[in-house]
Amino acid sequence: MTPSRRTGGPSPGQPPRRTDSPSLSQPPRRTDGLSRRHFALALPSALLASGCAAPHQGTGRPGDPIVLTLLSHYASGVLKEALRGPVDEWNATHDRVKVRTKAVEFTDLLTTFMVRQAAGQGADIIHPYCLWNGQLVQAGVLRPAPSEHAEEITRGYGEAAVGAASVGGKVYGYPTEVQTYALYYNKRLLREAGIDGPPRTWRELEETAYRTSKRDRYGNTLVQGFGLSTYDDSTTVGQTLALLNAAGGRFVSADGRSTAIDSPAGRVVFDLEHRLVVKGASAPGINVYKAFQSGQVAMVVSAGWWTGSLKAQMGKDYRDVGVAPVPVPEADDKRATLSTGFMLGINTASKHPREAWEFLRWLNTEKVKSPKKGATATRMSSLQVSVGSLTGRADDMRTLLGAGSDPNLRPFLDALAYAVPEPNVPGAQQAKSLLRKNIEALWTGQQSVDEALRTTRRQVDQEMSRSW
Repeated sequence: MTPSRRTGGPSPGQPPRRTDSPSLSQPPRRTDGLSRRHFALALPSALLASGCAAPHQGTGRPGDPIVLTLLSHYASGVLKEALRGPVDEWNATHDRVKVRTKAVEFTDLLTTFMVRQAAGQGADIIHPYCLWNGQLVQAGVLRPAPSEHAEEITRGYGEAAVGAASVGGKVYGYPTEVQTYALYYNKRLLREAGIDGPPRTWRELEETAYRTSKRDRYGNTLVQGFGLSTYDDSTTVGQTLALLNAAGGRFVSADGRSTAIDSPAGRVVFDLEHRLVVKGASAPGINVYKAFQSGQVAMVVSAGWWTGSLKAQMGKDYRDVGVAPVPVPEADDKRATLSTGFMLGINTASKHPREAWEFLRWLNTEKVKSPKKGATATRMSSLQVSVGSLTGRADDMRTLLGAGSDPNLRPFLDALAYAVPEPNVPGAQQAKSLLRKNIEALWTGQQSVDEALRTTRRQVDQEMSRSW
């Protein structure tokens, strides 16, 4: 929580920031052969001092319980409080195994995983952004789920959530937050332009974007018809990949060793975005998060976490906000969009993996009555809904988002059935950063469509080959 800790986006109720490139321009690569001391000294000592000291690990004998550590980015506010509830419940009802939470800000999370692992201080349970899973598996941090847990995960979650929690066909953890992407639109701006409803095809998307965009006599943008923004990865890359998936394309090839962006689908997406900028319907330098809520953007593709933030920030003007599926190129095309997410997995260095997996099963699969909604669902699903997010458990989401819930959440729930997970191969984080750089170069006129596709392919293919 997009994801601020998403990725795919910022946290509910928190301002967006560069969440998908977590405080390192290049994420840590494999550390094979690198001494723990050398690796640790290569990163800020302040980070090592900010929560890397391992708590006492009990033996499990009477009077000396096992203490499992859980490291996440739920460091403050509603996220910290939401996680505290089920952990306190577990600790109050289990004598032999206790859970102790530790947290860092999302921007430090990947670095902390890697540093603590190298220093021999890795937490038993970790909560990574699924984009990093390939890198964490390659670095020997994540333990594959035992068969009984893998079966529960595969059976209980949607395909996109299972895919995000898997690497090389193996499941590595329980999906927690899952974010899908859809089209936000301002009903008032569309109505004032004489448009009855949101676009369903790209032709309608362009027409709506041009008709709703406005400039003053000096050429300054007053309203973006379609909000493209260089603000952070979750907008720049997230909305582009959502459109790419809607066009039937993929960013990374099926084998994970090269990019598939330089394809007919990738070309039509880059062409579309380029036209919107050149014709004045998009102004990428504007912070789309602020501009949309102030009525200066007619449409934008973003993740579902934003719904709760808009509702809190816009007040009565939130009635103008609508959400629809991401438009597809042609009316009869199959729907697709992007999904991002997090998962809870077990560290390979944990001395108590069986107990750690049992805690995750209790948290993520056992159905209980939700304290606020009064509906029966897993503790994790209730946690996520309480902070305005979703999980990959469609049955829980339908139960918790029953009658009376915000109708703008429905398109994100429906998208769980057709969303495509963000690729999580070993070089995925750096590949995403490279894609963002070239998208921005396209939007700002530094590269043509051909140049942007060609450069992205060359740079990402080089990264993919180096990461294996």
